[in-house]
Amino acid sequence: MAKRKTQKDPEDLPDAPEGKNKRKNDDSDSDEDMDILNVDFEWFDPNPAVDFHGLKNLLRQLLDVDNQLFNLSELADLILSQPLLGSTVKCDGTESDPYSFLTVLNLETHKDKKIIADLTAYLTRHSTTPSLAPLQTLLTAPSTAQIGLILTERFINMPHEIVAPSYKMLQEEIQWALDEKEPYAFTHYLVLSKAYTEVESNLPAAEQPPAKKKKAAKGDDKETFYFHPEDEVLHRHALGYGSFDYETPVDEGASDSKRAFQEMGVKPMGHLILIEADKFAGAVSAVESFLGGGQ
Repeated sequence: MAKRKTQKDPEDLPDAPEGKNKRKNDDSDSDEDMDILNVDFEWFDPNPAVDFHGLKNLLRQLLDVDNQLFNLSELADLILSQPLLGSTVKCDGTESDPYSFLTVLNLETHKDKKIIADLTAYLTRHSTTPSLAPLQTLLTAPSTAQIGLILTERFINMPHEIVAPSYKMLQEEIQWALDEKEPYAFTHYLVLSKAYTEVESNLPAAEQPPAKKKKAAKGDDKETFYFHPEDEVLHRHALGYGSFDYETPVDEGASDSKRAFQEMGVKPMGHLILIEADKFAGAVSAVESFLGGGQ
């Protein structure tokens, strides 16, 4: 598969592959070294020969504890069956594992496949809130709607500048597919994503980090945070959006295992964003303006 684009990012990515070029801060009087890691991010078409396991891992991360409800092998195979639609981002060439992916699946075209039937039933169960009423109608009432399910996930330390190019490539590929009379004339796009709230820690006080001062809470509503910062931009162009609790029970204390150097635990949730097709281009442009990464 041909390389599509390269983008260098100088930020230190501790979980990314180690770079070859590290420069010492000779201007500093201290004994500390400053390491700078240069990473080339390359965009590729999904490659059935090498991406199966990498995609499964990213899908497992995207679906969190509910990943066990689905046949991830079948889902990865379906994504790889349309190699000219969607993209992966890698650091070490086409033979390496993807660090990010973005694709779209037609829920109507693939409705007879078990994995899509399972996903559609799952999405229907979690679109019962008023904010997602338009999605509930589209999924349950007879209609001519063509919903494109956008699946995207990335390693947590990937720079956000990769997001907009991935979405823009998807737009171009959908148009190319339409020019070839392929079934991608979507009326709506549905982004499956992740969010989280903070919860009180279950750890003994002695094991917790020092408490920070918090702003007074307004009522009992907990603030929602987003693993993908672009989601808040997509909300402004959405027909509806909302979060939902995962179905799979978790052990007590699971929220503490997900926190990062803070006194509060983290409770992940699923998140859905429904965008009408004629609003999608504007949404992608807004993501590019917010996160950067355009060329």
